[in-house]
Amino acid sequence: MLIKKILCPVDLGEHSPEVAKYAVAIASAMKAEVEILYVAPSFEEYATFQTPADLVFGLVETITAEAHARLNAFVSEHFKDVPTSAQIVNGYVADEILKEAEKLPADLIIMATHGRRGLDRLVFGSVAEKVIKASLVPVMTIRPE
Repeated sequence: MLIKKILCPVDLGEHSPEVAKYAVAIASAMKAEVEILYVAPSFEEYATFQTPADLVFGLVETITAEAHARLNAFVSEHFKDVPTSAQIVNGYVADEILKEAEKLPADLIIMATHGRRGLDRLVFGSVAEKVIKASLVPVMTIRPE
């Protein structure tokens, strides 16, 4: 299988560097390009709360603006040796990952799984599981320790 485009969604959390190592290793071996994707929350995610719309818009704008600086620094530090592009989108994480994979089109998705269980999983769900079930391309999940 020829892999030319890898989609690497990150949450910029403590495990993102480990996922980046896998993406860089595979991209280097396959001479592939990596698209790094950060999904920021959208207005709709907060619409169910009894919060004034202008406050929600301000919060989403602040999160997105801060994410740009963090994402740029992350890409500069962890993706030095492979061709990359990076972007931030707003929306529901799993949905946006799947949309971007189709739009690229990606040949492979490399992402973290946090291994949530019990109530945590019930409340937050599993983004990785949703992506795996709906993706039209292979998904490699990394479960950092």
